[in-house]
Order: sequence, then structure tokens, then C-alpha cells
Amino acid sequence: MPGSPYSQRESGCGIFPPDAGAHTRLPVPLGFVFRSRSKDEQAATAKVTADQPQQTRDPQAPKGRPTPKRSAAQSQRRSLANTPTTRKDAAKRQKEARRADLSRQREALAGGDERYLPARDKGPVRRFARDFVDSRFVIAEFFLPLAVLIMVLSMIQAGAMQSYVLLLWMVVIVLIVVNSFLIAFQLKRQLSQKFPDEKLRGVIAYALMRTLQMRRLRLPKPQVKRGERP
Repeated sequence: MPGSPYSQRESGCGIFPPDAGAHTRLPVPLGFVFRSRSKDEQAATAKVTADQPQQTRDPQAPKGRPTPKRSAAQSQRRSLANTPTTRKDAAKRQKEARRADLSRQREALAGGDERYLPARDKGPVRRFARDFVDSRFVIAEFFLPLAVLIMVLSMIQAGAMQSYVLLLWMVVIVLIVVNSFLIAFQLKRQLSQKFPDEKLRGVIAYALMRTLQMRRLRLPKPQVKRGERP
């Protein structure tokens, strides 16, 4: 109506006041409201990084780690090349290594090299015990030949041979026991004097077992002569 504070406008929704459009707010996109803060920070960081000039490393500047030597690098490459790839190769290499160790041990037992001797023969205490036994005349080393001789004599059924064989056998046993007791007593005394701070457990038995072997069959091989003091 004319004279009314509102003017009539025809539209599909009816009559609206003339200043209605001035106070209507435009809709705000939801993506702008709920935009992730981390994305803004990432974009700002990327922009700053792009604006900064890329610096090249000085060729004379340290690399932060030492340069490996050529020998070390070659050994590393060789170890990588020799690394077994299958279980069969690993078993084969273990067998070869075991064979090489046994070969070195045999050579050490024959030559007396301390580096490759078995654990039971290593050490200065065991070496002294071996030299102590090898430097003496020991009755026990003839035990096996005497045992064979007595066995042969026992087969003879003539006269009083059986009584003589039995007496001979008893004499051999007594001599071996007495000689072994003297060797053990003397060796223990010298070990306590020469090696007061070392463990001597099992050394006497180790020496007595060596006396039962013939000199030429002993391992490790004797390194001293008879009568020569260790």
C-alpha cells in the first residue's frame, strides 16, 4: 500500500521490507570454519622452506663419520661375499672350519704350539706337569707291554709257571703304585712352589694319566729329554 513504511514487492515468497537485503548475512563455507590448523602450519612451513635458498655442503667440511680404510672396506666386502646363503652352504663351511681346527690341533700336539692345543693341555701349569713326567723314568709307561708279556706267560702250563706269573704281576702293580705316589707327591710340591696363585685342580690326575702312556705315543709330544729338569 502507498504511504506504508514497507513497499510492496512481488516475489515468489510474498512481501519483504525494502531494507531486508541490507541486513542479510551471506552463508560462510563450512570448510573454512573447520579447516585443520595443522594444514595451515604445514603450508606456512613449506612456503618458508621454499623461500629459503638451498645451501650446498662445503666439500672440505667433515662428513660426520670417519672414512673407512681400504683394507677395512675390502675385508667387509669379502665377509659379505663369503656369507653363506643357504643352510647347506652354512653346514659345509662349518664342516670345513671344524676340519681346519682339527688339523691345527694335530700339528700343535705334534709340535707343542700352545695357541692351538686343546683346552685340557693349555696353560703353563699343564705344560710343567707334562715336562715333569717326560723328564723322568716312569714304570707305569711300560704297563701295557708288561701286561701283554704276563698274559703270554700265563698261557704256559709247565710246572710252577703260573705262580711265577702271578708273583710277577703283583710286583708290577706294586711298583707302579709306589712310583705313581712318589711322582704325585713331588709334582704337587713343585707346583705349589712355582705356581702358588694358580688353580691346581686336576693337574695331578692329568700327569698320572700321562705316565700310563709310552713316551713315544704321548700327546702333546715330549719337549724335554729324560733327566732334563723342567
